[in-house]
Amino acid sequence: MEHNFLLDALIFLAAAVIAVPLAQRLGIGSVLGYLLAGVVIGPWGLGLISDVEAILHFAELGVVLLLFLIGLELNPKKLMQMRKPILGLGGSQVLISAVVIGVVVMLFGASKVDALVVGMGLALSSTAIAMRIIEEQRLMRSEAGQSAFAVLLFQDIAVIPMLAVLPALAGGAGGSWLDVGIMLGAVITLLVGGHYLLRPLLRWVVMSRVKEMFTVAALLLVIGIALGMQALGLSMALGTFLAGVLLAESEYRHELEIAIEPFKGLLLGLFFIAVGMAVDLGLLLEYPLEIISAVIALIGVKVAIIYALVRSFGGSAKSRSQVALLLSQGGEFAFVLFTAARGEGLLDPDLNAFMLVVVSLSMMTTPILLMLQTKWFARTINADASLPENEQFDHDGGRVIITGFGRFGQVVGRLLFANKIKLTILERDPSQIALLRQFGYKVYYGDATQLDLLRAAGAATAEAIIVCADSPEEVIEIVSLCQHHFPNLKVLARARSRVEANQLLGLNVEGFSRETFLSALDLGKQTLIALGMHPYKAKRAEAFFRKLDEMRLHEMQPHHSEDVSAASRTKEARLELEELFDLEMKGDTERHQSWNRE
Repeated sequence: MEHNFLLDALIFLAAAVIAVPLAQRLGIGSVLGYLLAGVVIGPWGLGLISDVEAILHFAELGVVLLLFLIGLELNPKKLMQMRKPILGLGGSQVLISAVVIGVVVMLFGASKVDALVVGMGLALSSTAIAMRIIEEQRLMRSEAGQSAFAVLLFQDIAVIPMLAVLPALAGGAGGSWLDVGIMLGAVITLLVGGHYLLRPLLRWVVMSRVKEMFTVAALLLVIGIALGMQALGLSMALGTFLAGVLLAESEYRHELEIAIEPFKGLLLGLFFIAVGMAVDLGLLLEYPLEIISAVIALIGVKVAIIYALVRSFGGSAKSRSQVALLLSQGGEFAFVLFTAARGEGLLDPDLNAFMLVVVSLSMMTTPILLMLQTKWFARTINADASLPENEQFDHDGGRVIITGFGRFGQVVGRLLFANKIKLTILERDPSQIALLRQFGYKVYYGDATQLDLLRAAGAATAEAIIVCADSPEEVIEIVSLCQHHFPNLKVLARARSRVEANQLLGLNVEGFSRETFLSALDLGKQTLIALGMHPYKAKRAEAFFRKLDEMRLHEMQPHHSEDVSAASRTKEARLELEELFDLEMKGDTERHQSWNRE
């Protein structure tokens, strides 16, 4: 038994190691790489793994861990602020999609009950795939990422009444409303009990001072809640998400993220492989036109509905299409819903098998569609009537490349532009590009973390690159890329905080600017003047403080970890702040007093 487990693990790991890097090289993304690996090793491919259902159930833990980590990023206050898109956009999407898809299925001969079940199942999208792509493309803080997350969250909540109503649809004894009450009671118990019990439990584990025990406790917490929710017929992912929200403001939030993150990535990969294995290629070969047509119809219907809804809720042109494609597929909860329906005697067996293949294939289309969308944006937005199709960038290029032309990059660009410096500007927001071109800026669509784009933009011949991207991780990635491949290029960068400033110093980048530091310093100077200090003394105080802060920054840099994950970024910034205040309290008092003597 042990040998079989190790052999299966070896096959999964080998498939992932081969397929995912290859998929990344081909530019189709890691998710599709995992899915294709599953198809190859599954029962309809090489047949190396046969027990797909068991693996799929186990791999659902990846989705559970993902929702727990998302919950940690959202405290109850933020969740309340999102109630409009969650209830409005998410509720509308589930209701309209279920009705429209159900009517279409009924037109092809299904009974009303089966059509309703299929409509409910196909209205749900894949949280695992959509959130993984949002994470990979750094969309969580974008308009599209927020809208997609709101819809996904409502879908997870909607699974509860959908599962509860199945016995009634099957003509049961009418206990479904009692089941709903039990489920809601379980959610309330989780919220109340979690509020009073989770923190003391974690505090007790921390007091043991055994480092690995915190990781054990984190996994116990997530898996225990997931199994409890499953036993009550609830969505495991929803239960762990709520637990994450409860701990979002706790002192253990960042440690939980660090403990869970490696398991989440590994199990999500396993989940995608299991989905690929579940694709019944035999049925696909038997009914190729019918299945492909159904997949296209499903994607087409959901894209049209979601696009129209996002537009009606005021979404930008770019976010409409991104959200529509992100949520265009069927999801993992369709497997749960259809399996439960079969257990209640609903759904014709042939229809059930057909729909499972449709859902599986639709999940494989999302990475491809988003990749095609990105290329379409690049081709249509960068196309210039005065240039041939393959010459999107000027041959002579610009002296300076700016990546990211938001509010920060625009100030830098305007100064250089006013001094007749020729610029090449890279931006990822198509609507922003259209606006900037109206004012005479030469702006191109593209992801500056891609080496080919940097080369095409003239990084090999430009004098300098100014990295002004919004994401700190993206800034560091672009800086590292330029230093490795374009050693003669002067690299300057935007730093969101001291943490990023330390990272840039660690990469030997001296030319950086902390975006809020100088403006905050100027406001402090104005405050001193308003309090009666002479403007000259206030200016001297500002200059001295700036010099002191830069000295502290360089002093602390050797102790700074260069590998700062998103989970530990806030924690490290807080520790640096505490150290700075401690230094200010213990020393430099005499030098501060010198401001008043001068």
